[in-house]
Amino acid sequence: MQQYVEAAPGIRLWTEQRGPADAPPLLLVMGAQASGIGWPEEFVDALARRHRVIRYDHRDTGRSTWAFDTDPYPIAALAEDIVAVLDGLGIGSAHLVGLSLGGMLSQLVLADHPERVRSATLMGTNALSTRPYTAPDGTEVPAEELPGISPEVLEFWARPVEDRGEEAELDRRTEHWQLLAGGRLPFDAVWYRELERRIIAHTGTHTPPSAHSRADPDGLLRTAELAANRVPVQVIVAPAEPVFPPPHPHHLAQCLNAVRTTEIPGMGHALPPAVQGPLAAAVLAHTDAAERG
Repeated sequence: MQQYVEAAPGIRLWTEQRGPADAPPLLLVMGAQASGIGWPEEFVDALARRHRVIRYDHRDTGRSTWAFDTDPYPIAALAEDIVAVLDGLGIGSAHLVGLSLGGMLSQLVLADHPERVRSATLMGTNALSTRPYTAPDGTEVPAEELPGISPEVLEFWARPVEDRGEEAELDRRTEHWQLLAGGRLPFDAVWYRELERRIIAHTGTHTPPSAHSRADPDGLLRTAELAANRVPVQVIVAPAEPVFPPPHPHHLAQCLNAVRTTEIPGMGHALPPAVQGPLAAAVLAHTDAAERG
């Protein structure tokens, strides 16, 4: 079922619900510049066997309102959109699953609106905390000195994006996914190309979003609030992650209370078929435990 919700004056967000209406709600929160269609169908279906699963388009992506050029907003506003989606669908609290920027936005909701979160699974993200990382040997590493984004990904992001038509844009996006996938699992270019073709069809344009890269990132740190967290949180460890590589997930786990870590073999900053089964199993094990209290 598809439905629009009002997030703010003049801002409508596209949502889709799948699964039993009376099942525990689970909200999927995508990364920067990414439509909710980026959550693969098979993964959504696996979660929907036991949850009322909601995926949605951030503002300035997909079918949601594109208004940044005339009404700019800070990144933190995207976290308030999560609460607006829950309100608009009449949901008091939900399990959150956040990828990349979606993991950061989920941390903001954990910090600012913990009563709206039944559990959270975070992946491909960094901690919104200044707490140093304590390595296995006891060495403390300042948060700002943890490993950065891979040079290959940074070089790709620095390239100017030119409109050379839909097929060329699909080529560009497929190359991007190959870098994000991390290289430990076989790369299926056809699968990623078809994923992006569905996203383009859903959005109605092959012009890539850019608003989130231009939005103000200030005001995201929540060191004390995350340290006081009592919501059950699972951090996914992706060994091939090129954006926030290990030990970022272990640092994130240290910055939060009530945390479990789960490694998904071969996973990078992407959701190919090979990781969807283990990832869905990890999410469901975590939400089941949270539902049991």
